[in-house]
Amino acid sequence: MVFTIDADIHVNDTPGKLAPYCEMPWRKSLELLDGGSYPYLQIPGFAPNLRQDPPIAGSPPYRSVETAADMRRELNELDIEVGILFPDHLLLFATLPNREYATALAHAYNRWLAEEWLQEDNGLFGVVLASPQNPEDSANEIRKYAKNDRIVGVYLPTAGVHPLWGDRKYDPIFSAAQEADLPVCLHSVTITTPQFPYQLDQFENHFARQVLSHAFAMMANLTSIMHTGVPARYPKLKVVFTEAGIAWVPYMMWRMDKYYNEYRRHVPFLDRRPSEYMRERMWFATQPVEEPDDPSQLVETIHQIGDDRIIFASDWPHHDFDHPKAILKLPMSQDLKRAVMGLNALSAFPRIPVPVAAE
Repeated sequence: MVFTIDADIHVNDTPGKLAPYCEMPWRKSLELLDGGSYPYLQIPGFAPNLRQDPPIAGSPPYRSVETAADMRRELNELDIEVGILFPDHLLLFATLPNREYATALAHAYNRWLAEEWLQEDNGLFGVVLASPQNPEDSANEIRKYAKNDRIVGVYLPTAGVHPLWGDRKYDPIFSAAQEADLPVCLHSVTITTPQFPYQLDQFENHFARQVLSHAFAMMANLTSIMHTGVPARYPKLKVVFTEAGIAWVPYMMWRMDKYYNEYRRHVPFLDRRPSEYMRERMWFATQPVEEPDDPSQLVETIHQIGDDRIIFASDWPHHDFDHPKAILKLPMSQDLKRAVMGLNALSAFPRIPVPVAAE
């Protein structure tokens, strides 16, 4: 039997819904934004994004899920037993420049998530939002919500983050996450900002920006995390990468190992090759799963990364989500399907109770 843990589903975190959970005076800001007719991920001061493309007729509509009950019903239809909740609009959280506002907004999101989505034993779990604008406060939030057994990880906003997540200013976040045995979860989204990845503004359409942005952001942050020795300095810290696919991972393993051998004096704190840290304490979510003409090539990619390193993610309820069948139809053994669809996630997120099907 295959049971499914979905490592990336999204809640509808609008300004109006977060406003009642936000401290003054920033609650007033969210109330002013509530009800505005803004396109997806283009809410000023909340989900800011420079969109350069004209509207295209026939484009898939934006879709969201409003309640935990609705989410549970929809996941049941997809045969997904367990879902890990990420924000939607606050995927662009890292670009907010006001430290006080960002701190209040992070508090509001975490309160809203815990009270509106995580009150029932329904297979839904959440990740606490860490504010890169205020790492010390984020460490306190992690310790606070670590007491909630339905919080299973720490969300690190990745789109437009500056500096990248390997910077030592974020050490309080990594220390608190390791202390709580909560994996840190990087999640990216396509965005055009002055921050990495640079030059996305030079592309004429969203096709090019979407091809590069997610994987480039993960590659940059992985390199940043490695080059400052985060895995060595926090030897029990787990790291999860979501919404970038997996094909970039072997390339980064090979490339970082090559330059580790060549420039070891630059990273004396790394006592092992980068690929060894990756295969020991990092996990990579499938969505958006690559679709080579020969599906066996994707299976070979999984083997190269490590059969125990890959976890399933759907990105529900976005229009480009991956159905569980996208993985189940791959030409791989039942044991590997069980690992990718659920067992590996139990290792990455040890707070998730073992489903009856797994037992």
